[in-house]
Amino acid sequence: MTGMRTALRALAVTAAALLAATALSPAAQARPEPRAPEEFVALRSVDPTIIQEMRYTTAHTFMGKRVDGYRQPVCILTRPAARALHLAQKRLLRQGYSLKVYDCYRPQRAVDHFVRWAKDLDDQSMKGEFYPRVDKTRLFEDGYIAEKSGHSRGSTVDLTLVELPALPTRPYRPGERPVPCFAPKGERFPDNSLDMGTGYDCFDTLSHTDDPRVQGAQRANRQFLKRTLTEVGFVNLPEEWWHFTFRPEPFPDTFFDFPVHRRSVAGH
Repeated sequence: MTGMRTALRALAVTAAALLAATALSPAAQARPEPRAPEEFVALRSVDPTIIQEMRYTTAHTFMGKRVDGYRQPVCILTRPAARALHLAQKRLLRQGYSLKVYDCYRPQRAVDHFVRWAKDLDDQSMKGEFYPRVDKTRLFEDGYIAEKSGHSRGSTVDLTLVELPALPTRPYRPGERPVPCFAPKGERFPDNSLDMGTGYDCFDTLSHTDDPRVQGAQRANRQFLKRTLTEVGFVNLPEEWWHFTFRPEPFPDTFFDFPVHRRSVAGH
């Protein structure tokens, strides 16, 4: 009996030691989230007047849910891109307008989320608003979804123009009746921006910046946005009137994956 008790105590000590070793093992501990290089800043620290409506922290996305990696509604960019936006904003404020950003730096995990969603052909809950005329099987082929995004390099931004004083934009109500993103401005989801002919993230050829079907005030508004940003060093993606990349990019070949969170950048 004494020998058995001794053996049991030895077994208990061994098990406790193994548990302690596992608890202290680096593989068993949660790895700290990566942080942004010091060249990245929160846009608000460079220009607090630029309106931020960070869509991917909400359910009002083409997936109908918050996007992976977006922890807080904060615009993060490389410092040169943020400074260029500040210069554009100073010029716009004198004319009675403001920039409004929808998306800035985008972590690779968010892009991976897009890819998983695009491959799930059963999930089409937001088709009626964001891609009414595009078959979901063609999202990759038509270039609406890709496995890499320039946003992950930190110098690309999705944005629009708002006439001041800016009116509030009501929050999206999950499950509300979808209206096509290319419907007349008074019918589609309300946005306090200038009328650009489509809403943000509209998967349709009407979103092409110079689509000839977009005329009048809508075309003028797109050209106003493009001209303003081109003058401070941004280049527009022709397929998306809202998409601009600052050149030269500080990180032209690096795709980052730190989360969108204030603590990801220095000073927070």
